[in-house]
Amino acid sequence: MDFEFINTFYPMYVKAGILTLKLAFFGIFFSIIIGILCMAVRYYNVRSLRPIVSAYIELSRNTPLLIQLFFLYYGLPKLGINLSSFECAIIALAFLGGSYMAESFRLGYEAIRKSQIEAGLSLGLSHTQVLYHIVTPQAFSVSLPSISANIIFLLKETSIVSIVALADLVYVAKDLIGLYYKTDEALFMLVISYLIIILPISLGLSMIERKIRAR
Repeated sequence: MDFEFINTFYPMYVKAGILTLKLAFFGIFFSIIIGILCMAVRYYNVRSLRPIVSAYIELSRNTPLLIQLFFLYYGLPKLGINLSSFECAIIALAFLGGSYMAESFRLGYEAIRKSQIEAGLSLGLSHTQVLYHIVTPQAFSVSLPSISANIIFLLKETSIVSIVALADLVYVAKDLIGLYYKTDEALFMLVISYLIIILPISLGLSMIERKIRAR
């Protein structure tokens, strides 16, 4: 193991790691928003939008992120829509993650018994108050393990974005291997970088889950 090589090039991994975190943050943020909107359409049974949401979820969950990125980066310019690599990556992550988040939220809300909603209404609470004080806290508790798994999943899926020339961690590792043939060192720094990013988030989410279950 060439530690001098590692010491020389680890700043490139730091820079790439920051880019990976930015991609993950925006991708997860927008996927949660999409998931909430899709869940609301299905939960309230909005008939005009329900088929569209169902089609979106099936399309998103049954096509690889790589194909979605190719469509955004190479396909849209032929339609006159030009997006940067960063924008394509965020849209693709949000498109993929939104469907998984929607299912997580839906399962959480559907786990709440109707008797609890009826009890809240019988006490004089409005539908909004029942949703805010009774349904949402319990649904979030039920959905949290699935939401946490989706967050970790999207963090790991950022490794695909190097295919559209984004200098993320995988891109840097492949570039260094191609230039210097230091495969072991480059992959070692790649593994360590992902551990530094994902492990604390995973542990933090696990702690939140345990605290919520203990209440």
